[in-house]
Amino acid sequence: KYMNDIQKNIDTVHGKIAKACIRHKEKIRNANDIKIIAVSKKQPMGKIQNALDCGHRCFGENRVQEAQEHWIDAKLKHKDLELHLIGPLQTNKVADALVLFDVIQTLDRPKLVTALSKEITKQGKDKASLKCFIQVNTGEEEQKSGVLPQDLSGFLKLCQDEGLNIIGLMCIPPQTEPAALHFAFLKKLADEHNLPELSMGMSGDFEKAVPLGATYVRVGTSIFGDRIEYKV
Repeated sequence: KYMNDIQKNIDTVHGKIAKACIRHKEKIRNANDIKIIAVSKKQPMGKIQNALDCGHRCFGENRVQEAQEHWIDAKLKHKDLELHLIGPLQTNKVADALVLFDVIQTLDRPKLVTALSKEITKQGKDKASLKCFIQVNTGEEEQKSGVLPQDLSGFLKLCQDEGLNIIGLMCIPPQTEPAALHFAFLKKLADEHNLPELSMGMSGDFEKAVPLGATYVRVGTSIFGDRIEYKV
């Protein structure tokens, strides 16, 4: 039903990334180095299955409970799936999250770091196997999750002391400010802390994030179309 549209949309996003790579300020980037996280929140399983049938294997979810509804069966069928948690993680959902997600992008407070570290050990997993990003509140917005830029060094040290595998930084720029300023700032912070990965850019602004160093872009509506409320 949706497959031709989704394949076309994925191809379109890849094409836009390739064009944006040419605008990278240091050198032309390889578009294959930028991973598209297909954001599947509030999407029907039919569309998600079509994306899987197209060969896409990297997806993002905002909530643990919805991810369980979408992905428990699919992860058993597709061993090469990479599932990212890109929404806030409550400490009481950590155990469930670790069963399902390969990457946690929203580390933002010491209590969560401690809970993750303990639960990984409890589940008998290797801490290095869970890739983590620190969410940085680049706009210092009171209502938004994320570590304040001035607190990043101390928070990163805490994560590393707990043995967590921090591979990069993630941000969601303020809607009222130019996104590119925040992407450039996040890149600067990542370079200062020797973190190679940057998760930044969504459907409306990923073309601005790519030239500024994004290695992951989080794209939902440009792939799946508008989100809908649905019942599983």
